[in-house]
Amino acid sequence: MSPQTLKWRKLGLVFCPSGQTPWMQSHASIPIAESMGNDLFKIYFSSRDSQGRSFTGYTVIDIYQPNQILGLSSEPVLVPGDLGEFDDSGAMASWLAIHNHQKYLYYAGWNLAVTVPFRNSIGLSISTHHDKFDRYARGPIVDRTMNEPHFCGSCCVISGNDYWRMWYVSCVGWQMRDGKPEHRYHLKYAESADGIHWQREGLVAIDFLNEQEYAISRPSVMQDHGRWKMWYSYRGQSYRIGYAESDDGRSWRRLDELVNLDVSASGWDCEMIEYPYVFDHNGQRFMLYNGNGYGRTGFGLAVLE
Repeated sequence: MSPQTLKWRKLGLVFCPSGQTPWMQSHASIPIAESMGNDLFKIYFSSRDSQGRSFTGYTVIDIYQPNQILGLSSEPVLVPGDLGEFDDSGAMASWLAIHNHQKYLYYAGWNLAVTVPFRNSIGLSISTHHDKFDRYARGPIVDRTMNEPHFCGSCCVISGNDYWRMWYVSCVGWQMRDGKPEHRYHLKYAESADGIHWQREGLVAIDFLNEQEYAISRPSVMQDHGRWKMWYSYRGQSYRIGYAESDDGRSWRRLDELVNLDVSASGWDCEMIEYPYVFDHNGQRFMLYNGNGYGRTGFGLAVLE
């Protein structure tokens, strides 16, 4: 697929919570699509309760009638961890990998902090049947280290015949701006033999373009005609969706100008667009994404023309 053809057509808002359950008072952030066969898809998303804690649930849609919700989870598939654990303030799913008939749901677990607002780590929950996911461990599988001392967050994971690949958010530091601590993070790359234990060499996949850019997040990666392609969020003033290509999945070239998907003139995605999830179905390429308020206004769908 030629880079010149990356023209996305918006199909509209798909879902926005309206307090359906106590754990789904607001937000439908970081959408993830899982095919259920035919044209049906389960869309996982992260919601928040009245205390601002993150839970993960899902909707069911027909990809060709995306504005009609066919199903909505009554119970969350991921809940915050116990008091004091790495995810006691929220469990936000960021990627679903399927390997040997098992579903690996990677999520950003976070807890509140004092000197800075929060700290994130990457957790894993695994499902072998139906909708039930069980935590692989009560602690994170990817956390801060001697060489990455701040936090890591949303990730994309692809299993392969040789090894697993992960692209993940890595915070490089905090700085005070207007009297408040502000994070700065970009995307790094890691490899694994089993999808659980990861080798991290500090390799930067997508780096900042300039000093004004301070957040690069939510990578969505696929292989296409022998090339690796990635969509992601980047933020200076407000979030936009970026794009990059790679020959090996490790070294990337940013091509943000090829995305051709921007904010709308008005409505739910008029201020920002972020957290893309790109997938193919029946020869077409689709993108789930969030709009204003980091998912507060729900998620929408676009198709590549």
